[in-house]
Amino acid sequence: MRTRITPAEMTDIHHVLADRHRYWGERDLRSLHLLALVHEFGETCLVARAEDEIHGYVIGFVTPAGTGYVHLIATRDDTRGTGLGRRLYAAFADAAYRQGARRLKAITSPGNATSIAFHRSLGFVVEIVDDYNGPGQARVVFHRDLPLDPAQP
Repeated sequence: MRTRITPAEMTDIHHVLADRHRYWGERDLRSLHLLALVHEFGETCLVARAEDEIHGYVIGFVTPAGTGYVHLIATRDDTRGTGLGRRLYAAFADAAYRQGARRLKAITSPGNATSIAFHRSLGFVVEIVDDYNGPGQARVVFHRDLPLDPAQP
């Protein structure tokens, strides 16, 4: 089965949200799926598709300062461990680089060990920033320079 990574369409995000438990388990992250990002930054909002099913996606954008910001990235539960998340990140990095990004950034909560391990495996610098999301709300901030080679950590 060949997986293609293409720009996301609004219907793709609606399918992801309808099947959200396959990507996020019990966590309800619907409010983070900002459809305006897909509308306005379509070149950096991507889906991985095989046989007309969405296996993973990334929603991100490039800031005016040249940072490719990954807002959300997820793979479906039956595709984890296949390298798809790494391929999605590489596709996002390539799209962001073409738009002038020279670094990548993402954030997560301090308790998200899976995300922290994944980003470390991609060679991101990991930093805990107190009050990042408001008083008492620390976040783990990931940084990495571009270009990103998915074969190299």
